[in-house]
Amino acid sequence: MLKYIGRRLGQLIPTLLGVSVLVFFGMHLVPGDVAQLLLGDKGTEADLQRLRHQLGLDQPVYVQYFRFLLGAVRGDFGVSLRTRQSAIWEIGQALPVTIELSVAALLLAVVFGLAIGVAAARRPHSFLDTGAMLGVLIGVAMPVFWTGILLLLVFGGILGWLPLGGILSEGMTLRRITGMSLVDGLLSGNAPAVLSSIRHLILPAVALGAASMATIARMARSTMLEVLHLDFVRTARAKGVGERRVVSRHALRNALLPVVTLIGLQLGLLLSGAVLTETIFALPGLGRLAITSVLARDYPVVQGVVIIAAVIFVAANLLVDVLYAYLDPRIRYE
Repeated sequence: MLKYIGRRLGQLIPTLLGVSVLVFFGMHLVPGDVAQLLLGDKGTEADLQRLRHQLGLDQPVYVQYFRFLLGAVRGDFGVSLRTRQSAIWEIGQALPVTIELSVAALLLAVVFGLAIGVAAARRPHSFLDTGAMLGVLIGVAMPVFWTGILLLLVFGGILGWLPLGGILSEGMTLRRITGMSLVDGLLSGNAPAVLSSIRHLILPAVALGAASMATIARMARSTMLEVLHLDFVRTARAKGVGERRVVSRHALRNALLPVVTLIGLQLGLLLSGAVLTETIFALPGLGRLAITSVLARDYPVVQGVVIIAAVIFVAANLLVDVLYAYLDPRIRYE
């Protein structure tokens, strides 16, 4: 297992190298001049040339790339062209918000997706099964931004049950420990901040996790229907094992293998969906930072965001492979 993990970590290097090439040269293909954008209309030609030299934009593109690559190896993505702050500092401020949102959305998707899928599989072709699959179809078909707008309109605007955006109520302060408002509220023992964080997190987490929940529910139903008709399940029932134990101890564990793969892939989709979700709900996360940086042509921040997202995605897939061996003892990585 350790050799397999080491080999997979080694494969991470060419993957990230390819991502860095694509994002670096892709950003440089976007038309426009960053120095001109920063100076505005008032800058003279001399000011323009001086700023290009300061930013290293007067050097050949391949020199800029290798300079960026050497810095990225050390965890230094350069200085933000927009704020003049370190790019890694900008990312570090935004990343905890995205992690908190993505984890909350993934937990909702997994818990409710598995529950809906298993319940539908236990009563195939029933009213419950038909209603669940209809809901799954709607969940898969609706894009994240449309789901978020509907949730804001109904629960934030019309009913007024939940806040329209942000991470904390107006005027509320919270000592930053991890950057995740809910976790920081728990660590500091700030009960009002915890409740406020939960209320602010519900709508964006539901909007982001709805499509993943529908996909997981559909996969869980399909695999459970297949497993429930296998010989070992019929044998367990013939021995008098209770139906709840048959489902939870025998059928569900064997049905989880393809679902675990799907969950790992959904993490990447959640990270990409967070861009729209954070914009709609005014969350200062990685997705919103990426949008702002792309519009400002802030190369260092955009490159850092993409590479860190790639690392998270590859790490999630590695975790899925490790979980395979735990769920199915027949699987061994040599």
